[in-house]
Amino acid sequence: MIETRNLTKRYGNLIAANDITLKLAEGDVFGFIGPNGSGKTTTMRMIATLLNPDHGEAYVCGKSIYTDQEEIRRLVGFMPDFFGVYDDMTVIEYLEFFAAAYRINGPSRRKVCEEKLELVDMAFKRDAMVNELSRGQTQRIGLARTLLHEPQVLLLDEPASGLDPRARIEIRNLLKRLGELKKTVIVSSHILPELADVCTRVGMIEKGHMIVDGNVAEVMRKARQRIMLNIRVKERTDAAAKLFEQLDEVESVNITKDQLLEVTMKPTVEDYSALPTELVNAGFRITLFREEEVNLETAFLQLTRGLVQ
Repeated sequence: MIETRNLTKRYGNLIAANDITLKLAEGDVFGFIGPNGSGKTTTMRMIATLLNPDHGEAYVCGKSIYTDQEEIRRLVGFMPDFFGVYDDMTVIEYLEFFAAAYRINGPSRRKVCEEKLELVDMAFKRDAMVNELSRGQTQRIGLARTLLHEPQVLLLDEPASGLDPRARIEIRNLLKRLGELKKTVIVSSHILPELADVCTRVGMIEKGHMIVDGNVAEVMRKARQRIMLNIRVKERTDAAAKLFEQLDEVESVNITKDQLLEVTMKPTVEDYSALPTELVNAGFRITLFREEEVNLETAFLQLTRGLVQ
C-alpha cells in the first residue's frame, strides 16, 4: 500500500529526511516515532504529495508521487498536527462543507457525514458550533473529515498532541478501530505510550535517518540487550540475592527499597526456567517472579542517541 525508496528532502544544508525506505501492507498501523524536528512530518508530506522530494521515490497503492498525484490524493487522508476550523459552522455543516469539496453530492453527502460522526463517537455534537468543541473533540472531528472520502491510506501527524489523558485514550481506541477496518495508517508521535498498544509496526527516526523499522515484537527484542527478572521472596531477601550472585548465568543482582530483587542475566542467557526451582530447593517461598518487559519508551532510549536537527 505504501512504499518509499531512499526518500530524501533537503533544505539548504539541512537534510530533513535522509534516504527513508519503508514498505507497508494493507491494514498496517505504523507508529512513526521521533522527537520534534526529526523528519516525521516531512516524510508524511512527501507521501501525501504535498512536498516534492529531492531524491528517491514513493508509491501509494502502486501510484507514483511524481506522476499520479491526483490519484494519490483521492486515496490518502492526511491529518496535520494543527488544522483550521470554521468558527461559524456547526459540526455537521463543517463536515458537509468538506464532503462537497470531495465531490460527495446529493443525499449521500449527509449520510456519509453522519456515518463518520458515529465512527469517531461525535454524533452527540452534530449540531454544536465547531468553536465550542474541546481540543480532543476537535481532533476527532478532524479525523472524521479525513475519513469522508473513504481513503485507503491515512497519514495522521501527531493526532494525540496536546490532548488530556482521556482524549488520548479515545484517539488510541479510534486508531485501533481504523486498523480493524483494514486502513493502512501512518501515525506519528513523540508520545510513546500512545503508540505501543495500537501499532502493528514501528519506525524510529532520528535526525532524518530511519534508525529502526520492524514489527513491535522485533523492535522490543532488538532493544532488549539483557533479560531482567523481578523477583520477590517471602523472607530472607539478602540470602536470596547471594544465591543468585553465585549462579554463572546471572550478571548482577540489585535489591530495591521495597525488597524487590532485580536480577540481570548475562547477554547470552535466554532460558531462566531453572531459577524458580533453585529458589524453592533452597527453601525460599516465591511471591513474585516475572520478566521485566521492554516497553516502547525503553526501546526508543536504547536504540536512539537523542539527536535532533
